[in-house]
Amino acid sequence: MTAASGVTGSHRRPGLADQTVAVIGGSAGIGLETARQVRADGGQVILVGRDPEKLELAAHELEPVGTAAFDVTDTDRLEQFFQDLPGPIDHVMVTGSGPTYTPLAEMDLAAARSDFSRRLAMTLGVALCSRDRVRAGGTLVFMGGTGARRPAVGMAVVSALTAALPALVADLALELAPIRVNLIAAGFVDTPLSAALLGDRLEARREELRATLPIRRVVGPADVAALAVHIMCNDALTGATYDIDGGQQLLPH
Repeated sequence: MTAASGVTGSHRRPGLADQTVAVIGGSAGIGLETARQVRADGGQVILVGRDPEKLELAAHELEPVGTAAFDVTDTDRLEQFFQDLPGPIDHVMVTGSGPTYTPLAEMDLAAARSDFSRRLAMTLGVALCSRDRVRAGGTLVFMGGTGARRPAVGMAVVSALTAALPALVADLALELAPIRVNLIAAGFVDTPLSAALLGDRLEARREELRATLPIRRVVGPADVAALAVHIMCNDALTGATYDIDGGQQLLPH
């Protein structure tokens, strides 16, 4: 754990040595890779995940200072998690379930309302429950996306969330200051979740992106994790949305 620092950025100690990061969604994908990079950078991690078996595997690899298996949308359990922490922590990284693509003609209104409100409530819940447990100058890092910035059939709920999250994060950065709050907006990331969503279309999508993205490769979890760690380490960053999509937004629609 570290105390709040009053020094300027030029005197900031680099890296995450002696700092603790709670990674919500830390048992797989982007969250797991972020936890790996935090550990490689000298930090400690607390892993949170819904699946106890995946969480156990991740814990065996990373030797966290703590683990907790629960659904982050369970507000009572989320509040209890932060209350039970033995002391202040430095950063919170929050990943989430993937987007839901549903054309209006096939939409279940109750499910759409639940999906939208659950995601916003989860973001607010983490902010509320962690505000007294994250040190001054520490960070909350949330995950969003870029793919729904262009209108398309089936993207109504995802597009609304894509627009709402940057505004929410900017407001939270003001309300929680000097805790910093930032959003990572990712395009396609080659994770197990992407594989599950695309099924037998996964390899075709990879090939398409390798051929068309300006970076000529597919963005992976390590790319997003490196950005998350940078946001944690750079104490001049707050209230902003950081895109990471390999230039996908630059391509013709």
